Amino acid sequence: MEFKTLRNIENSFRQIRLFALVFALLCGGITAYALWQSYRFAEQQRQKIYVLDNGKSLMLALAQDASINRPVEAREHVRRFHELFFTLAPDKNAIENNMKRAFNLADKSAFDYYKDLSEKGYFNRIISGNVQQRVEIDSVVCNFETYPYAVRTYAREFIIRSSNVTRRSLVTRCFLVNSVRSDNNPQGFNIEKFAVTQNKDLEVIER
Repeated sequence: MEFKTLRNIENSFRQIRLFALVFALLCGGITAYALWQSYRFAEQQRQKIYVLDNGKSLMLALAQDASINRPVEAREHVRRFHELFFTLAPDKNAIENNMKRAFNLADKSAFDYYKDLSEKGYFNRIISGNVQQRVEIDSVVCNFETYPYAVRTYAREFIIRSSNVTRRSLVTRCFLVNSVRSDNNPQGFNIEKFAVTQNKDLEVIER
């Protein structure tokens, strides 16, 4: 009888140890899961930026790796430069204003091309002939395998006169280098060695 009692006590201790071990493992698992979820939540929060609009409205913006958007920003930089540089109105102040904004996005090579056109009287003919000029970008091809980034732009140039519209094929090339972001250069690039490789008439449409 005494032996049976001892065995019952020993079995009870084994059961208690088993329950204690299972409870400890369960607590450890819950603790590890809670820590993992906390770390994951903290990582997600670090990927978010809270922006205040004049201290009133609150909007949530996701923070992204800047390198992911660089190809998009590069194409937009080149596109914006061409729109400013090749969009002309028969107004001297408007032309000069566009050129100044375009020069903020490029090096001296763009100014040299502008100076060459000026010496040939191109802008004077635009003004005296009451000519409108605009450009439509077809594609911007950037090579991000090497630095500085080689860029080739394909566009169409429209020269609008009172009697006709001349459509031209425009192809340019340049190199892009990283620069400092500013109000005048939001994408943080600078165009180098800008050159027009093709600018020929495709058709003349009578009006």
